[in-house]
Amino acid sequence: MAGRSVAADGVVALIVPGIGDSGPQHWQSLWMQHHPHWRRVRQRDWDRPVLEEWVRGLDAAMAEPPQPTVLIAHSMGCLLVAHWAQRASLPVRAALLVAPPDPTEPAFPVTAQGFQTTPLVKLPFPSLVVASRDDPFGSVWYARGCA
Repeated sequence: MAGRSVAADGVVALIVPGIGDSGPQHWQSLWMQHHPHWRRVRQRDWDRPVLEEWVRGLDAAMAEPPQPTVLIAHSMGCLLVAHWAQRASLPVRAALLVAPPDPTEPAFPVTAQGFQTTPLVKLPFPSLVVASRDDPFGSVWYARGCA
């Protein structure tokens, strides 16, 4: 489980990676190098995500004080945040959701279990969705629909 500490500015950030746990040169990992007080969600299996397991991993990381937290999610982590938010009651300050993948795209990982739908209910906290025009896992139109 990932512990969290409060930065001098009072921001508590939790990195929510996608498949593969965002390697050492990934932007999430590089941001963490610049913000050593940030933490990241830990999952049992980063290559074969199972929604219920990943929800429990995020829930465990979020249950650790202090609250509220800024969630910084990438790819499958965005879908995780959307699913988690439908069930969770813990406070979230805001979420940055980068490159949400479209489960209907052919490139969507076949090893992902339970992520085949995306909750399209408004998140109960402020959020920003970021997408690119060349993402093979999700189009700008899909990201716009999620936003």
